Amino acid sequence: MMPESKFIISGGGTGGHIFPAIAIADALKRRLPQAEILFIGAKGRMEMDKVPAAGYPIIGLWISGLQRRITTQNLLFPVKVISAYFKARRIIHNFKPDAVIGVGGYASGPTLRAAISMNIPTIIQEQNSYPGITNKLLASGVKRICVAYEGMEKYFPAERTVITGNPVRHDILALMDKRAEALSFFGLRTNAPTLLVIGGSLGARTINESIMYNLGMFIENGFQVIWQTGNAFAELAAEAVGKNANEDICTFAFITRMDMAYAAADIIVSRAGAIAISELCLIGKPVILVPSPNVAEDHQTKNALALVNKNAALLIRDSEAREELGKQIILLANDAPLKEQLSANISKLAFPDAANCIAEEIIGCIMPTQHRTN
Repeated sequence: MMPESKFIISGGGTGGHIFPAIAIADALKRRLPQAEILFIGAKGRMEMDKVPAAGYPIIGLWISGLQRRITTQNLLFPVKVISAYFKARRIIHNFKPDAVIGVGGYASGPTLRAAISMNIPTIIQEQNSYPGITNKLLASGVKRICVAYEGMEKYFPAERTVITGNPVRHDILALMDKRAEALSFFGLRTNAPTLLVIGGSLGARTINESIMYNLGMFIENGFQVIWQTGNAFAELAAEAVGKNANEDICTFAFITRMDMAYAAADIIVSRAGAIAISELCLIGKPVILVPSPNVAEDHQTKNALALVNKNAALLIRDSEAREELGKQIILLANDAPLKEQLSANISKLAFPDAANCIAEEIIGCIMPTQHRTN
């Protein structure tokens, strides 16, 4: 019989950290139904709502990131880090986990540092093609580093680094033969090219402005558009579509059925967050990436280039999007060989079983091989 196990999963801040963390927890529970799983997040961040909604307990640390400008919050940063570290130690001492997993985000660093200092097996799940400073500093003390991109041995100890991919939402894993249903879901036609625009859950102003600027061109070329704007741009987008009086342009502050949006799309425009890219690889459709320039260490550009260098996606710089994005969409729509090549190449980079692979690595860090489940 498998002994009962306990795990702490730490991190969050954005959906790109939280949803993979929940997917890992679910995979662990499938393998070890009696396991206890506790999350550690950052007070006031979205994980404090999303994790309990998924059925797992969470404790919040008083921790936040450094701001790019001089603020009073930056002056408090060292105090927060020390406070979070010692609270994490108390949580670990009381919960007595068999392993601690860090998925990125503000809470992950202090929690993993505390676990390492207490000789608890620790695992990093690095989502990006270029790791953040915290994970690089922690790497020497952890037992396993699960990554999504090739070549990460440049940053981490090769003998502890394993390619698993990034966990994604289950509902996008089975989109075959759903296009007609998806187009009907959005009230769109079956005989027109369909563009999906997703700038992330909060939207992306540059992408939104570029799409709005080119609405007339899309309409002239017979495009249908499923456009996730984010809350801040929703009203402007709705007004622009209203002026064009075109039912083929659908705007949403947030798309709740991303599986339907992906299934309906012929071409996708997206930011280049790590989890977004992992989903796009599974979808296997032609993609134009517009990386956000406003993320730490320019992660998104590095993520996008990992695909572009394999002829698996196109890239347009944020600073060039207003002038170039619309034209590139039209060119791609009319280039069948390029669309086919991009689809084939991006599909090769997919990891459909990432959550289960990561769960196996975690279990392997705490149990002899002969005790693992299938």
